[in-house]
Amino acid sequence: MVKALPKRPYLLRAMHQWIAECGHTPHVIVDAGRDGSELPRAYVKDGKIVLNLSEGATQRLRLGNEEVEFDARFAGVIHHVRFPVSAVLGIYARETGEGMVFSEQDSEPSPPTRPSQAEEGGTRRPQLKVVK
Repeated sequence: MVKALPKRPYLLRAMHQWIAECGHTPHVIVDAGRDGSELPRAYVKDGKIVLNLSEGATQRLRLGNEEVEFDARFAGVIHHVRFPVSAVLGIYARETGEGMVFSEQDSEPSPPTRPSQAEEGGTRRPQLKVVK
């Protein structure tokens, strides 16, 4: 059986690429309270931080399956930023507001679905209809 993977890192990378290719600036909203987060705490408001993930604002950006990592300047000081992908609440284009908000389901692998009786070769008999 193939292991189900979480959707969030793939959706995050796809939206980041789409926003950048449209010529817009990708921003993410991050839950700053998640364990394993290295964020500039001075910029956290209401437990969240908005980060610019554009090519011009980051260096060594890595959108991995487990975490996001990059270096960026905040008030002229370089900070190493790292946080789990599960902490990303949404991604959007600064110029248009278009983007995606993630649900808790996006960070969890999809549960395996149980095949129906028909797929298992169950006891249901095929039914035919007469069409005139």
